[in-house]
Amino acid sequence: MGFRFSLASVLLVRANAKKREELALQTIQLEIARFSRQIKDLDADAASINNAQELALRHPIPAAHLHSFRHRLESILEARKALLQRIQTMEVERGRQMKVYQEAYRDHETIIGMFNDHRDAYEQERDRSEQKTLDDIFAARIQRS
Repeated sequence: MGFRFSLASVLLVRANAKKREELALQTIQLEIARFSRQIKDLDADAASINNAQELALRHPIPAAHLHSFRHRLESILEARKALLQRIQTMEVERGRQMKVYQEAYRDHETIIGMFNDHRDAYEQERDRSEQKTLDDIFAARIQRS
């Protein structure tokens, strides 16, 4: 008879919970990275607009163009501010999710430890039993001789 772990279903549930929480954590981290990239893109756009405005100011231009530059910069700054707020929110969510993941990881590792302990005990008992059988066979052969 092979090794059977009475908590195998619990181990499976804990492993699935750990994987689910890890995926949730990765999703949050991907969102933070995506927002950070968008901020970098907005910063590049703002720098481009500032450069265009500097070039435009070297020549006489209508005031409407200057207002256009200013309006575009303001809209970029508003979008950047909104993204920074989303990142802050996601950072809080990541901290919360990290705690949930760590708890799921700890629970899974506890069951893994129990599994290993039970398997080791089973293997020791099996080895003792096999050794006893061999000793009995050897003793029977000696007794017949």
